[in-house]
Amino acid sequence: MGKMGKLIGSTDFLKLPLLKKGKVRDIYDFGDSLLIIATDRISAFDVVFPSLIPGKGRVLNSISEFWFNYTRDIIGNHMITANPDEFPGELLEYGDEIDGRSMLVKKADVIPAECIIRGYLEGSGLKEYMKTGAISGIKLPPGLKQCQKLPEPIFTPTTKAAEGHDESITFEELAWKIGVELAEKIKETCILLYDKASRHAESKGIILADTKLEFGLIDGELVVVDEMFTPDSSRFWDMKDYQPGRPQKSFDKQYLREYLESIGWDKKPPAPVLPGYVIENTSAKYVEAYEKLTGKKISV
Repeated sequence: MGKMGKLIGSTDFLKLPLLKKGKVRDIYDFGDSLLIIATDRISAFDVVFPSLIPGKGRVLNSISEFWFNYTRDIIGNHMITANPDEFPGELLEYGDEIDGRSMLVKKADVIPAECIIRGYLEGSGLKEYMKTGAISGIKLPPGLKQCQKLPEPIFTPTTKAAEGHDESITFEELAWKIGVELAEKIKETCILLYDKASRHAESKGIILADTKLEFGLIDGELVVVDEMFTPDSSRFWDMKDYQPGRPQKSFDKQYLREYLESIGWDKKPPAPVLPGYVIENTSAKYVEAYEKLTGKKISV
């Protein structure tokens, strides 16, 4: 990956009509394609922070590009190109600002569900298990510890809430919502993708504990959309340090979440300004995840 990029919290400089502003990504419409720009914004507990994280947008964009290419044998995806030289002409003058953090993608009819695959017990899955002994209606063995490896990866979809938190749903509820055949295909694909990605991650000393994928249909064909196996959508743990029964050393947003828990923030806007060391450590974790998983260097 190339040169140092400046921090980008807003893409207003594009002077083009914005289709959608997400928590981290800004999306522009180019007729039959979309331009997705990953900014350096960070969100936690569904709140966007005023502090920017150096290198974050470039890591998210580049790591998705890596995985989109790596998993094409299992399923296609919406990526056309991440090379700004191949973007629509009106973007040429912005090459320096958007290089490394942008992707041109095909438009898709997005499936209205977050597709979560868990190989280990942590996060909201752990909370649900502690209460009910199950996650998304899937019964699990009793007595599992925090961060323990599950007997096999499980598919635990959630709703895709426009506002607020996504809610856990059972596979049957997903099938009722989108059709049995499509739900089965998504579940099967998720397990295959998780299996391939987690084996690759383990070969690099990283455990892929769980991840969230999104799917869409392009000309009736199921494809992966949005991001893929990034530190924003996955839990990555250091294999050397792994020990069930406690939180793990992670290469993702978990570090920031733990800091926020420690200061007693009420998880409501406005988000607090982050101290310098938290920004630096968060940035370092994103960069380390990218460099370990891809074997390439990235400058922030």
